[in-house]
Amino acid sequence: MNDAIFKDWGLPVRHLFLAAGPCSAESETQVLETARALAKHDVSFMRAGIWKPRTRPGSFEGVGLKGLSWMDRARSETGLKIGTEVADPSHVEACLEYGLDVLWIGARTSTNPFSMQAIADALKGSDIPVFVKNPMSADIGLWMGAIERLINAGLTKVGAIHRGFSSTLEMRYRNAPNWKLPIELKRHMPEIPMICDPSHICGKSELISLIAQEAMDLLFDGLMVEVHLDPPRALSDAEQQLTPPQFFEMIGNLDLPHEQSDSPSFISQISELREGIDELDSHLLELLSQRMNIVREMGRIKVEQNVSTLQPNRWQKILEDRVGKGEALELSRDFVLQLMQSVHEEAIRQQEASRTEG
Repeated sequence: MNDAIFKDWGLPVRHLFLAAGPCSAESETQVLETARALAKHDVSFMRAGIWKPRTRPGSFEGVGLKGLSWMDRARSETGLKIGTEVADPSHVEACLEYGLDVLWIGARTSTNPFSMQAIADALKGSDIPVFVKNPMSADIGLWMGAIERLINAGLTKVGAIHRGFSSTLEMRYRNAPNWKLPIELKRHMPEIPMICDPSHICGKSELISLIAQEAMDLLFDGLMVEVHLDPPRALSDAEQQLTPPQFFEMIGNLDLPHEQSDSPSFISQISELREGIDELDSHLLELLSQRMNIVREMGRIKVEQNVSTLQPNRWQKILEDRVGKGEALELSRDFVLQLMQSVHEEAIRQQEASRTEG
């Protein structure tokens, strides 16, 4: 976990980096009482939305500038760091004027390169930590591009937030936690801290602890959780907010695994198992190479007979057969489908290459 980085950013970390607070600042009393409650715990900064981008007009869209003064007072009274979401240059200017400690950029904004560039330009010359939530769609390039615009503007304290991805499919979560995307972002940008927003992923308070633990198991660097004094009466996202006691209980129950262990028996057992995996992976690659050799020969024959590369009926039979065999071997249907689709895409590419060479 990147505790040292957060401390260099001026954000306190005890056991875990934690951002917590209401979805929206609703009143000065609410902000102050929430800050007093959170100050009893090891919170890195208090979060609250001042401007709320809503899907349709007419719903609560935030209190605006006056909310910044409420948060400033909460900081003065409790010593908590404060942060909010910005969506355009005027938001940035107001937050810098009030000296906020942290900013984040929401999924709707990170989806739009024009908006990201305008915010990056407004942030030039500042040294404030800025977190970028993943875009609405599962597009790793778009997420990386949003982060790169801030870095290119001279910002040195940039982090990422995984808040899930929107989908038209009916599912358990509000926004699908597509874990492979933040893992891939971390591979490309290992220096960027990655925190998880389980509130927006879940959409339901009862699911938050499950996703928070999953993020910890994947070595995320911290959490951003929506915490409200009275969730049923919240003016936005009521169903996904925890009360302060619920939040404290969840954090207390989290298991924080380490990437490594110094136990000799662990090191010995893991090393042996990893050697087994390495050997099997080598066999898998050799088998796939043999498969592609056959595929190329099939492509050559198809060219001679003027037969199409794609064989829809044959492909459907392959899928049904391999999924059935995979499930019998205790492999999930989704995994086998994804694997076979990747193999099929490479087979098509290899056969098309054979046609070009011919």
